[in-house]
Amino acid sequence: MIYRPLYVDKIMAYVDTPFVKILTGVRRCGKSTILKMIMEKLHTERNIPSDYIVNYHFDSMEYEDMTAKQMFTELKGRLSENGKTYFFLDEVQEIKGWEKVINSLTSDYDVDIYVTGSNSRMMSSEISTYLTGRYVTFRIYTLSFKEYLDFKSKHTALGDPKTELAEYIRLGGFPATHLQGYTQDEVYTIVRDIYNSTIFSDIVKRNQVRKIDQLERVVKYTFQNVGNTFSAKSISDYLKSEHRKLDNETVYSYLEKLEKAYLLHRCSRYDLRGKELLKTQEKFYLADVSLKYSVLGYTEDSVAASLENVVYLELCRRGYTVHIGKVDDGEIDFVAIKQNDRIYVQVTQEIRIEKTEKREYKRLLQIKDNYPKYVLRTDAFADGNYQGIKTMHIADFLLSNEF
Repeated sequence: MIYRPLYVDKIMAYVDTPFVKILTGVRRCGKSTILKMIMEKLHTERNIPSDYIVNYHFDSMEYEDMTAKQMFTELKGRLSENGKTYFFLDEVQEIKGWEKVINSLTSDYDVDIYVTGSNSRMMSSEISTYLTGRYVTFRIYTLSFKEYLDFKSKHTALGDPKTELAEYIRLGGFPATHLQGYTQDEVYTIVRDIYNSTIFSDIVKRNQVRKIDQLERVVKYTFQNVGNTFSAKSISDYLKSEHRKLDNETVYSYLEKLEKAYLLHRCSRYDLRGKELLKTQEKFYLADVSLKYSVLGYTEDSVAASLENVVYLELCRRGYTVHIGKVDDGEIDFVAIKQNDRIYVQVTQEIRIEKTEKREYKRLLQIKDNYPKYVLRTDAFADGNYQGIKTMHIADFLLSNEF
């Protein structure tokens, strides 16, 4: 196991508190492994006896027909007689009514509970209903660029970070794909399996989607348009042009299901002048850039959008709420807000001509506040500062501790 302090340290801060710790995220992003890391820390650093630490994997066939009542009886039977019981419940959403079980255990017994899940049942109103004010959620993402370098360094020598960034963009950050030196085709085979299991188990089967070809067309359109603003109507119109009729409501429903399976992230536009969220022409980003390449194939001309996707995910990892910024004559790629702080970010693969350079900086210069502003790129540049706007290589930004 390769330690992931970004998540483990945050979760460990809530050990022995009265909150249920809920880890969510796309399939195979590392939730189960993080649970193991926490169990190990409890045993080795907190001296919790092994038999006080109870672990279940509810996606096992062993629990396929288990009811909430049976789950409660099973867990109750594992309670320690002389101290707190630490329950680690993986893919708990497979048991219908699990929220009631957790609520009963936390109300009536001395327990500390950690659960994981990777689909919409972990986002349902049932959690709020039964665990009101008694849970904290941790969104787990695929490997950050820094984590990717840590993983890769265990089995091969690392190159320059700027060179490694190109590999990271191409291969993505699913932990399982970086435990050894897989080829590109092997990586995409693994990721395609993650994609297929998510689509068919968490979306098609769970929601009883009958027109799978329609869903896959919506997925492919979304994957092809990462980083572009579009709406449900845009997709509907596109499909009509291909003689595939699909109304806006159905498209919206599919997009919502993809979000709830954690495959997609919705990024809304924010009007910097009116200081309000706009409900039209949103952008969608992928849970990992390798999802796109595993389904559609890798092409050099898609790298610019993937760079934007990677920066978006990094801002989310660091706890920012991220929007697209609307200014008078265009957009700021990201307005990232965290409590009373914010940063503005423009992402570009390269700037070849002066006109493009002026456009990238001009939009940031329209913003008159004093929050940090960045232009991120992957080509060579002479000066790291332009009228207070910091220019950075994307690799340096992803590894930076300054934001």
